[in-house]
Amino acid sequence: MDRLTPRQGEILRWVREFLERTGFPPTRAEIARGLGFKSANAAEEHLKALARKGAVALRPGASRGIRLAVRQEAVGASPGTLPVVGRVAAGAPVLAEEHIEDVCRVSPGLFSPRADYLLRVVGESMRDAGILDGDLLAVHRTPEAQSGQIVVARLDGEVTVKRFRRQGRTIRLLPENPDFPPIVVDPDRTDLFIEGIGVGLLRKGRKL
Repeated sequence: MDRLTPRQGEILRWVREFLERTGFPPTRAEIARGLGFKSANAAEEHLKALARKGAVALRPGASRGIRLAVRQEAVGASPGTLPVVGRVAAGAPVLAEEHIEDVCRVSPGLFSPRADYLLRVVGESMRDAGILDGDLLAVHRTPEAQSGQIVVARLDGEVTVKRFRRQGRTIRLLPENPDFPPIVVDPDRTDLFIEGIGVGLLRKGRKL
């Protein structure tokens, strides 16, 4: 992450405190009111500057599409390792320190695209895709996904692993197990944020 100016650091702290207090990111209008900007456009320009420096990731077109970036060293990872993430609390960043269960000795470059963390899978909703309860899903952090990819998605604050399908404006998060219903999302009514895409799987120390 590039060095922030004092003002950018203040904005980043305000966004982090808002998220911790409410469980979801602020809108541009809320940032403008909270920090005394003249308009939401001014807040947008500051956010874009933070995004260019790698402090946040922005989801285009989403009023609350702000995600805080977390550096690998901040979660105890070192070269040749990946942090292992367990259950994620509603509204909290996936790589928040309290969610890091362990650090796994596996090179991020083993996967393509490069993996940023390992997410411990909970449940059997992706069973028929070979993703089982307790597996470690290697995840590449990105706010964008192509139809058909397996994604880590945040839906109304909760994180889930599903197959991503886009049909016009509608998004479907599909399980790979007939015992689970699909999740149909209207982005205009429901906050959906793609945390990343699945790029590989580890089971009992083996790459699958």
